[in-house]
Parts: sequence; C-alpha cells; structure tokens
Amino acid sequence: MWERIEPLLPKTERRQRYPGRKRLDDRKALCGILFVLYTAIPWEFLPQELGFGSGMTCWRRLRDWHHAGVWERLHQLLLAELHAADKLDWSKAVIDSSHVRALKGGPKRGRARSTGERRAPNTM
Repeated sequence: MWERIEPLLPKTERRQRYPGRKRLDDRKALCGILFVLYTAIPWEFLPQELGFGSGMTCWRRLRDWHHAGVWERLHQLLLAELHAADKLDWSKAVIDSSHVRALKGGPKRGRARSTGERRAPNTM
C-alpha cells in the first residue's frame, strides 16, 4: 500500500532558516492514521510507544493530505487498477442519496396526511 500512496503525498521542504523540529516520517504518520482509524480510539490516545508520533500530528497529516487531494487520487488509482484487471462488478454498485444530489427532485405531493384521529388544535 505504501508504494501506491507515497507518490501521491505532497513533498514538504524543510525551512533553511529556523528549521525547527524534524518532521515525522510520512510512513510513520500513515501507520498512526491507520491505527487510529482501525481501532477507533481517540486521536489523543494514540500511544507514543508505537512510534507513530502524537495523535495530533497524525490528525494534522490526515487533514493536510485530505486537503491536498491524496485520498481522492488514491481512490481513482485503485479504481483504475481494478478496472484494468477486470475486478469491478458494477452490477453490485449502490448509489446513496447522501452522496448524489437529485437535481430535479421527485414529484411534488399534496399536503401530508395526518396520522392522528383529528386535526391538532391551534396553540396560537
């Protein structure tokens, strides 16, 4: 997986003047991100002993990579590889309405029917 992700990651140059602390290796940060997502622990509880850096560092790296479009490009790359290998079965694809907007909308219905015995009293 690392061989697919590494070329997609943005390159960050270290400042010459006031370089600050050395940046955590991208591969270690990725391992920390995957560990948190797999175990569903809070970011701040990522154990330092694992060598993945702090949870906040991993969270920031995830955010930066998201804004750089790394995950979208990885998704497109994996889809292209699967398509080329004829491993995609589009007959089992599902469109979720939370991700795809219905631009024209559905048919307009009349007024919603009441489920009560009678109309509710006006409280105004």
